[in-house]
Amino acid sequence: MESYCNLEVDVNGEETFIVDKAVIAQYSGKFAKLFGKSSGGTRNLKVIFHDFPGGAEGFELILRFCYNSGKAYISPSNLLLARCAAEYMEMKESVVDVSNLFEQTEKSLQEISYWTWSDLLIVLKQCQNLSLVADSSVMLERCLDSVVGRVVLASEASPCPSTCSTDSSGIRFSCDSKSTESMKTNFSRSTWWFEDLLFLNPLFVEMLVKSMLSRKLDHVVISRFLLYYQKAKFSTAATYEKSKIIEMVIDMHYNMDHSTVSCKTLFGILRVTVCLNISKCSRNKLENMIGSQLDQATLDNLLVPSPYGISYLYDVSLVLRFLKAFLRGGTGLVTPIRMRKVASLIDLYIAEIAPDPCLKTSKFLALATAFPDSARDSYDELYHAVDMYLEVHAQLSQEERVKICCGLNYDKLSPQACLHLSQNSKFPSKSAVHALISQQSKLKDLLHDTPNCGLSGVAQRGKKDKTSEQDVLYASNFDLSADNEKLRAHLQGMQCRVMELEKFCRKMQTQMTKITKSKASGHSYTRSLPKLCS
Repeated sequence: MESYCNLEVDVNGEETFIVDKAVIAQYSGKFAKLFGKSSGGTRNLKVIFHDFPGGAEGFELILRFCYNSGKAYISPSNLLLARCAAEYMEMKESVVDVSNLFEQTEKSLQEISYWTWSDLLIVLKQCQNLSLVADSSVMLERCLDSVVGRVVLASEASPCPSTCSTDSSGIRFSCDSKSTESMKTNFSRSTWWFEDLLFLNPLFVEMLVKSMLSRKLDHVVISRFLLYYQKAKFSTAATYEKSKIIEMVIDMHYNMDHSTVSCKTLFGILRVTVCLNISKCSRNKLENMIGSQLDQATLDNLLVPSPYGISYLYDVSLVLRFLKAFLRGGTGLVTPIRMRKVASLIDLYIAEIAPDPCLKTSKFLALATAFPDSARDSYDELYHAVDMYLEVHAQLSQEERVKICCGLNYDKLSPQACLHLSQNSKFPSKSAVHALISQQSKLKDLLHDTPNCGLSGVAQRGKKDKTSEQDVLYASNFDLSADNEKLRAHLQGMQCRVMELEKFCRKMQTQMTKITKSKASGHSYTRSLPKLCS
């Protein structure tokens, strides 16, 4: 009896098996090499395995195969275990002339298309739990391919989710009431697998999503699965695990069409990352995705608190990186409409952060000068933000104040803003002069554009304004402390004249309309147009 139990096998410290080495060596190339062709009854032989696939359960499967004359029942529940163990024990070519264990696992794997969904999930769980060796990776690839095939088939049987409007919280159906219930049912048919795959770790989810992308599964469905996975796993995950999960979610979204996920959802992911230590690469990807959709953001989205240790109230550097990513889109993607929308948003943001006493001049100026002049139709909002910043930072030198004002285009300030600026002691004197020159230039253009209807008064005023403009052009040589009142009074007078001209133009337009209608109806007016009083 002892001759049949002449070998001890310690499997990963879990369990020790007493076996006949001759029987095992018939089917295992590893044992055949170890003991040669000898079948002697040498006692006290012992083999210790430290990394046997599947541990004691895997080795027990090998024993059943060997002691059953090379026959074994292979099912999806033990297929991966048998394949890994057969590979480890070098059972691809058995010593005796019988079907080896590896061949049997291969035949079973070829029938994977007939497996049930539950069988596929069982194998996926085994792939995740076992330390894979060699050809087991082929089995994982086939299993993933089959899982994705089932998902794609289910998705194709239902309407494409991207035809419906979505946000981060779910799907909003924009169809009529008769088809709403049907759409909901069909969409649930394309997402039934979400819950089933929550057992996967981030690495396997990444492999699964890459396979889905290669099979052209709708990106909206993939995005919703990733967000569903993140939310479900975060409830029980440790901090380190959360970092890995969110990195995977970001990286996979970066590989998809960026318009698939809304700007609101991206900012939601950003809020999650604030307390997590994610890789710089993943953080850059997230910021680039947000930057590409910055025209869809709101002021509340941008008001992200500064990281710990930074004195600023809000994370201005983050917004500057968003801007850089947005402007990097180039003329093909950054249309004038999108540019103006983002510039308007940033003006609101600048006004919000201007009262921060810790905000450095360089950061403020970087935001104010980030856009080309064409991005703003009016600089009034930016002027008010600069005014607020100068009021809070009263300690700034004259040179720093001049730098701050470089972000303003005085030609795009309203008359009211220019008048306010000319009376604003917080601004450098040169700024007041530039504002006055700009307004006089506008007045001159208005006078030139007024129709010449024999109105000598307009021409006379044009001469007066030309003389006044020359006076202002030399204002840089004035003692502004003495002439400020004169300049302000002059600007107010100019505004009155502009209002008078606008009133006259409206009246003249009305008269022209009446004449046109009269000619169309066969009547004529002998009365001439009223003259502008000088």
